[in-house]
Amino acid sequence: MRSWKITVPAITLIAFGAFACVTINIYFPAEKVESVAGEIVKDIRGAKPGNETLPETKEKDSFLHQIRVALLTPSDAWAQDVTGVSNPTIRALKSRMKSRYSRMKSYYQKGTLKEGNNGYVSIANTKGLGLKEKRDLRALVDAENRDRRKLYEEVAKALKIDLSQVNKVAEIFAKEWQRTLK
Repeated sequence: MRSWKITVPAITLIAFGAFACVTINIYFPAEKVESVAGEIVKDIRGAKPGNETLPETKEKDSFLHQIRVALLTPSDAWAQDVTGVSNPTIRALKSRMKSRYSRMKSYYQKGTLKEGNNGYVSIANTKGLGLKEKRDLRALVDAENRDRRKLYEEVAKALKIDLSQVNKVAEIFAKEWQRTLK
């Protein structure tokens, strides 16, 4: 009878230990975020350098070319499924960021601004800037980073990603922001 009392606590302890070691694997749709980030950044900053379209040719009008395009181009429904992340908040953020980018562009070209690996912009060098220009630049960067944070949160919500994963979304966007400056 004594051995029974020893084994019940031992079995209970083993069972408890097994259940305590269970981890939850949260799925993170990185490919979907990459696709969305590419579309949003492209929309805000325009086409990436080197992505100019080829000159038009007579082949464009040929029947064979039209069939090839119809068969090889993804349908609108498929494209919308992958990159269909939009709502009024995202559209408003994109509009503000697009407008702001036109003011930030020269600072990027001078090396005054840089894109971080964390998805946010920072001031790299203020040498040669006056006090008012530095203040205006800080305000521009602060506004941009606030909008980026909100954009990342909205994208996460739209893709049903837990908000604790927003930093991962930001890191994926960082690659796209950096790519458009090269």
